Amino acid sequence: MATTIKNRYEFVLFFDVENGNPNGDPDADNMPRIDPETSFGLVSDVCIKRKIRNYVALLKENEDDYQIYVQEKAVLNNQHKKAYEHFKIKPESKKLPKDTAQAEAITQFMCKNFYDIRTFGAVMTTEVNCGQVRGPVQLGFSRSLDPIVPQEITITRMAVTNERDLEKERTMGRKHIVNYALYRAEGFISAPLADKTGFSEEDLELLWDALINMFDHDRSAARGKMSSRKLYVFKHDSKLGNAPASILFDAITVKKINGNKPVRNFSDYEISVTGNEIPQGVEVLELL
Repeated sequence: MATTIKNRYEFVLFFDVENGNPNGDPDADNMPRIDPETSFGLVSDVCIKRKIRNYVALLKENEDDYQIYVQEKAVLNNQHKKAYEHFKIKPESKKLPKDTAQAEAITQFMCKNFYDIRTFGAVMTTEVNCGQVRGPVQLGFSRSLDPIVPQEITITRMAVTNERDLEKERTMGRKHIVNYALYRAEGFISAPLADKTGFSEEDLELLWDALINMFDHDRSAARGKMSSRKLYVFKHDSKLGNAPASILFDAITVKKINGNKPVRNFSDYEISVTGNEIPQGVEVLELL
């Protein structure tokens, strides 16, 4: 049986985008997400989790313990039925089994078989009820290091959609890009919550692997060139931790080294870790 993690972790991931849209906002005609008060770019936690899920699905295809719960065209009730079928229990609409042990077994089956449930948690209280799980790994919104200036680019297409448009010379379209931006994502991993879902040391290593490599398997013309640049991990020597996350995050600083010129490359930044600000009992790991 896999060993669940015994340490608390926080992590900071720096990733960048070049001539692409890292995370379109459906409320703003799919333009890059932006903080309207400061013009700093945003990338949602859901966006990053999607890329992690896709990477794990590619790497662990057909491995039972690494199925992905939230995936394209997945019917969640059908995913839930797998647990009831495994234990030969007939589901009751919107209710867990009355037997406490059976109810716990149903929820644990979902944790054991679906990587993203034991990692991020899930609300499975649908018509086929499998309970609710709070995941040990949580992410906030990523934020760019500088304000971004989204551009709306007009593109042309030589083909037409309908015969009635044959006389047109070409049709027009639009795409939105950020010329360049470096984003900072911060995450948290709870060992006590890992005990409840079964999030293991092997799962943790897979998470680091996904954070480093996820963009290389998520290419599209819309997203431009996206890359993970730096991954810093704070490992506590205890389950509950040895320092507030805010103190650890503040120890990682970023400085522009090109003056007031527009940033167009990762080398325009200098990232440093202030070692004397790291409390005892916390180890800093640079995984990328």
